Order: sequence, then C-alpha cells, then structure tokens
Amino acid sequence: MPGLEDLYREIILDHYRSPRNRGELPPPAHKAEGHNPLCGDEITVFVQLDGDVVSDVKVSGQGCSISQSSASMMSQAIKGKSLDEVRALVHRFKVMMSIEEDADDAAAPTVKLGDLEALQGVVKFPVRIKCATLAWNTLVEALEN
Repeated sequence: MPGLEDLYREIILDHYRSPRNRGELPPPAHKAEGHNPLCGDEITVFVQLDGDVVSDVKVSGQGCSISQSSASMMSQAIKGKSLDEVRALVHRFKVMMSIEEDADDAAAPTVKLGDLEALQGVVKFPVRIKCATLAWNTLVEALEN
C-alpha cells in the first residue's frame, strides 16, 4: 500500500515531468535569475503584477528534480495572490525548510502550503535545501526589483 512518502515523491516527479507555468513574460514583468553553483541549477522567475496581485508568473531554467519541482509548485501557489500573501507563503516555506525561524506571530494569517509540503523531506538532506529554495529566493529578488 503506498504511503505518504510515495505520494509526495509522485507529486515532485509530476511537477518535474510536467512543469507548470514554464516560459517567459515580456517587460514590464519583474524578472530575476537565480543560480546554485553547487549543483548547476538555474532558474529565471518572471512575475506580472496587477496592482499588488500576482496576475501571472512564468519560470524558465534547468536543474535537478527538486529545484524544478519547487519552482513549478511555487508558480502555482503564488498566482492570484496578493504581495502580502506571497510574502507570507515564502516565509512559511522557508520555515518548513528550516532556514527561517517561525516568529510565532498570532496575528499572522495561517498559511497552507498544500502540495508544497511534498518538499518537506528535503530537510533531511541539507545540501538539497538550496535546490528547493532557489526559486523562492529568486522570486523575492524579482519582486524587489
């Protein structure tokens, strides 16, 4: 009988084999490029805003299944969200990856990670955390530009 670990592995492989929101967006989309020199992962994130809402997002690049799956899942998770919701999601993801402390702020909205929880197993392999967070760090950079 398949377990939760098998389901998570399947979600990651599905996003790797059939990445969502692949491609590029023309200017005036926000854009940033991220690289992980340790393993060669490359990600470019394009974000189109309508006011303070992510109206479209595209991701291009190449790399391992973890980096590419994380980018695909991230692109699905942020589309249609406000910048505040995106920031909260980025924070929650980084807390799950054990690279940010949870501020335990009772006023903060509860953020659901959904399929992104499939990447939680990466924490057992510290060298792979950079693969999982590459798209997220690149997203933050794109939004700051």
